[in-house]
Parts: sequence; structure tokens; C-alpha cells
Amino acid sequence: MRDDAPPSATCDEDNELEDDPVFDYGTKVRARKHIKNDGTFPGAEIGEVIVRKGEVGYVHSIGTFLQRYYIYGIDFIESGKLVGMRLKELEPVEEQA
Repeated sequence: MRDDAPPSATCDEDNELEDDPVFDYGTKVRARKHIKNDGTFPGAEIGEVIVRKGEVGYVHSIGTFLQRYYIYGIDFIESGKLVGMRLKELEPVEEQA
């Protein structure tokens, strides 16, 4: 946390765009938690779980939100969903050698 940040600020307040994206195109990732529709996923009710914790997908696109955060478009091949997710919602999947 920055020294000049208000006491209630968290690392979530940091501007991710000051650094390169953590994940690259094609990176295999896993959902760290259930993701519910916030109203931006077509064909699903608001509040409906659209990605389950542990579900694996691949980075399909990288965009930004509010000029502060990277949004990773994750292609969940098994469920056929393409979902925009934040870094804090993802973890890398280590490939087995």
C-alpha cells in the first residue's frame, strides 16, 4: 500500500496498468472463486454463477477497465464461455512435464 493512500485503501486500489499484464495470450489459468454474472454476461441471470471455482481456461484477450485494471478474456473451453476476469480472480495453471 502506498504511504499516501487513505487508511481504508487496499492493494486493489493500485493501478495495474503501470506494469505489463501478468498473463499472456494462451496462458492456461484457473478460476480462484465462483464468478457470478454482474449483468455483463449475455444469456445469464444477474447473480447466476457463470464460472465455477477451479474451472480451467485460456487467456483469449487482454483489455482494460477504468484505466486501472487489466481484464483478461478467458475462454473456458469445456463450458463454452468467454468471460472477462480480473487478475485477483485467476491463478496460473502449472503444466506437468
